[in-house]
Amino acid sequence: MSTPSLTPHTTLPTLYHHPESAASYKVLLLASHLSIPLHRVLIDLPADQNKSPAYLAINPRGSIPALIHGKHTFNDSAAILCYLAGSYSDKGKWGIGPSSYWSGDAGEQAEIVDWLSFSSSWIQFGVFTVTNIISFGGARNGVGTYHTESTLEEAKIRAYKSLEILDKHLEKEKWLALNRPTIADIACFASVACARMGDIDYAKWENVGRWVDRVKGIEGWVTSRGIEDPMYMREGRGPEVFRKILEEAGK
Repeated sequence: MSTPSLTPHTTLPTLYHHPESAASYKVLLLASHLSIPLHRVLIDLPADQNKSPAYLAINPRGSIPALIHGKHTFNDSAAILCYLAGSYSDKGKWGIGPSSYWSGDAGEQAEIVDWLSFSSSWIQFGVFTVTNIISFGGARNGVGTYHTESTLEEAKIRAYKSLEILDKHLEKEKWLALNRPTIADIACFASVACARMGDIDYAKWENVGRWVDRVKGIEGWVTSRGIEDPMYMREGRGPEVFRKILEEAGK
């Protein structure tokens, strides 16, 4: 199969992604909620395309997702979420944002970013790391498959603590910030909803479980393989899943 060009679209935001990447899923979920038209370019992670010279020219970190739109290039999902939620309306109209998933107020923006930071620290090195080690054989987080027994145990401690923090906050709040769905919820949801891939049942934290269900109920919600079939890697369905992803992308 041929390899699609990595050249960005002339007008649409170009998203370099893989649907089984939790970070990519965050962006795809926001785009679906806001009806944002994206030019999607699949990066073949199992084939290490993210380490190719062509992709590293776009994102020297070798991570996904990345997004190019006009003069802007973003190499982190949090930055992409801020940009898209701030630039588009709730109906996917460019240039008349912010959408309700962001804010024009600096104080409210800071409330949202507080949870983006929580996602990229507590959840990233907790739930996300546990899931990666157990289902994908490595911690990732820039270190590939390297991990030790202590890496997993430390990640579990942080995962459980992060879910306790979320659960406590959600005792009195339906959403993480501003009393409405925002990119704070999307950023934290992506890994938490896939936690069963790491043998973590988020529903044991009842407020977290109800929040996950609320996010799933938002118009435009789309699922991921890890949410629907958390055992797919450990039960050997991974190669078939990745083959179908490539076929659908025309690779």
